[in-house]
Amino acid sequence: MKKLLLLAGLLFASVVTSVNAQEVNEENPYQLVKTVGLKTFDRIKDSQSQIEQDPELLRTIMKEELLPHIDYQFAAFKVLGKYFKSVPKEKLSEYVQVFRQYLITTYAVAMGYYDDQNVVFEPESNFAGQKSVTVRAVVQDPGRPEIKVAFQVRKDSRTNEWKAYDMVAEGISLLNSKRAEFEPILRQEGIDAVIKLMREKIEQPVGEQVKQAKEKDAS
Repeated sequence: MKKLLLLAGLLFASVVTSVNAQEVNEENPYQLVKTVGLKTFDRIKDSQSQIEQDPELLRTIMKEELLPHIDYQFAAFKVLGKYFKSVPKEKLSEYVQVFRQYLITTYAVAMGYYDDQNVVFEPESNFAGQKSVTVRAVVQDPGRPEIKVAFQVRKDSRTNEWKAYDMVAEGISLLNSKRAEFEPILRQEGIDAVIKLMREKIEQPVGEQVKQAKEKDAS
């Protein structure tokens, strides 16, 4: 679980120094993933002293740097899977907004694990005419085996901008794992129980969640 959580936080993480991170190119899915990663991690590194004093700053960084490039609504609907049609329309909007905050929290907690891993991306492929692209990469962590990851990025038909919606680490999809977690709750208790579960996660301090996760992994 630690690996999946860390890789979720590394969704856009790349320290490929040849990429100019000044502007995010939302018309190129490969450059999007790389440049957003550079901007995010530069800000985290520059803010380390403030983060140590207030880990909640990580939520702000995730909200401002990562979230604009994630199709959280599409991801939220994918997690519902076959239960999407059974959720009352008046509840969908609430669910999506809570899921948005849930993602911010998930990424913020994952950043508590960050200790200078390196992400190297495969060369670009021709994406002309494509609506969905898989951006593949390898996570390099000194002294540990490499981890293969793939980022699922889709083109918004309204804006023609590319946004990420899922990540697959060593064959494990982040969205599929969340769908498996939520499915029995949806089946037995309904959407309100899922929203309640996510709210509880959101309300817990980031620093406390990071500490608990590290203690669990160490045991």
